[in-house]
Amino acid sequence: MAVKSTDYPALVIDYQGNRLAGVDEVGRGPLIGSVVAAAVILDPSRPIEGLTDSKKLTARKREALDVQIRERALAFAVAEASAAEVDQLNIYHATHLAMCRAIDALAPEAHYLLVDGNRMPGHPLPGQAVVKGDARHPAIAAASILAKVARDAQMVALDMRYPEYGFARHKGYPTKEHLAALVAHGPLAEHRRSFAPVQRQLALL
Repeated sequence: MAVKSTDYPALVIDYQGNRLAGVDEVGRGPLIGSVVAAAVILDPSRPIEGLTDSKKLTARKREALDVQIRERALAFAVAEASAAEVDQLNIYHATHLAMCRAIDALAPEAHYLLVDGNRMPGHPLPGQAVVKGDARHPAIAAASILAKVARDAQMVALDMRYPEYGFARHKGYPTKEHLAALVAHGPLAEHRRSFAPVQRQLALL
């Protein structure tokens, strides 16, 4: 199941069964909203073409693949850690909390984990961290797509409530537009208070 890369050696996975879960997250960098994680166990008998890092796909392609993953995977789950949990725990630990929640929600449960990044989330299941894993293994890519589509949908919904912030365009990342909206309109309840640009605006209130 390894995917070769020109930048990294082929993955060596010490697991031969069919209950391998790819795990990834989206939303570490934004100033607002939850960090969203997904876990996916792909079905080897129902392959999905075009799985890769969600950031390399158009929104339309991500959404089409999201449907296929949900239809064909043996199991999938999407979970999150809230902005309040990000502020309480810090983004690193909140990310791992969201990952563990997604893993725990899989039915059937996974037997082995492939987690995007260089750290495991502290879950008791065996597995390995894979740097740039969303471009190197289809299960991690599938997880990245589910997480990205879910979080983007949250930002579109938030944009409908607060159109002056432009969330549908920048998805909560600290763009010039978002920073200008923070100055003009102030932080929302959904903003992450522990992130510096939000802290600065709160200090002015």
